Amino acid sequence: MQTIILYIGRDTEITVVMNRLLNARPEWKGICVCLDEEAVAICKAQHIDLVLLGNGIDHEAEKALKVSLLELRPGLKIIQHYGGGSGLLYGEIMTALHQV
Repeated sequence: MQTIILYIGRDTEITVVMNRLLNARPEWKGICVCLDEEAVAICKAQHIDLVLLGNGIDHEAEKALKVSLLELRPGLKIIQHYGGGSGLLYGEIMTALHQV
């Protein structure tokens, strides 16, 4: 079974890279968006295991986004990812997925 990861970031080019990285692993399915409204719609429509918040999301937008997503999916794991190599990304995701 694949782990569904939703990445939300403001930079289109980074979002494209994140899409490639997340979907390079057969055990993950990455969905990458730049708009909060799109992220909320995706979360309404399907099960998401983990949300990664990328760079460029200001504090107020992050707070509102977390509230919206957690209202839809209480207990949803949401972590911040501001960059780094694919090894760091893998470590962040695996740590988040295995936290109880």
